[in-house]
Amino acid sequence: MFWMKKKSVHVYEMLAGLFVMTLIVSNIASIKMVQVGPLIFDAGTILFPLAYIVGDIVTEVYGFRKMRSLLYVGMTTLLLTSVTFWLVGLLPAETSWNNQAAYDSILGVVWRIVAASITALFIGELLNSYVLARMKIHTKGKQLWRRLVGSSAVGGLVDTTVFSLIAFAGTMPAATLMQLIITVFCIKIATEIVVSPLTIRLITVIKRHEKIDTFEHPTLRLVD
Repeated sequence: MFWMKKKSVHVYEMLAGLFVMTLIVSNIASIKMVQVGPLIFDAGTILFPLAYIVGDIVTEVYGFRKMRSLLYVGMTTLLLTSVTFWLVGLLPAETSWNNQAAYDSILGVVWRIVAASITALFIGELLNSYVLARMKIHTKGKQLWRRLVGSSAVGGLVDTTVFSLIAFAGTMPAATLMQLIITVFCIKIATEIVVSPLTIRLITVIKRHEKIDTFEHPTLRLVD
C-alpha cells in the first residue's frame, strides 16, 4: 500500500507569484491614459494597488527582509519584461505580419516609463514595508488596520509622485500632472481601505496556517 503525503500550501510562493504578475500586468496597462468624468489616471492604477496589498501581507507575516527580497525579484522581472519587449520589437517581422505599428504602440518600450516604474516601485514599496514593520514593533503587533493604511499612504504617495514626475514631467501641464498624482494616490488609498477587512482576514489565516508572525527591526540598507 502506498501512502501519499499531504502537500502543504506554499503561501509565500503564491503571494510572490501574485506580486510579480501584478507588477507586469499593471506596468503594461499603464500605457493607456483613461479619463472617468474629470478624473485622469493611467489604466495600470486599476490593478497596481494589489501589489501594495500583497506587500503588506508579506511584510506583516514574513517580515521586512522577506519583502525586500521579493521586491528585488519584482524589479528584476519588470526589467527583464521590458528588455524582452524591446528586443522583440527590434526583430524583423515575417513578411505577412503587418502589425508592427500596433506592437510598437502597445508593447514598444519607452525607457523613461521603465525607469519611472522601477524607481517608483523600489522607493515606494520599500518605504511601505519599512513603515509597516516599524509600526508593528512600536504597537507591539496591534492596531493592524491603522498600520496597513498608514504605511500604504506613505509608500503610495511617494510611489505615485516619483513615477509621475519621472514619467510625465514636461509632457503635460503642471496642473494636469498634479491632478494625475492626486487622483492616482486617492485611488490607491481608497482601494487599500475598501479591501482592508479582507486583507486583515487573510493575514490572520496565513499566520495561523504558517505558524509565524515576524517581528523585526527593519533597516533601509539595501542588504544586511
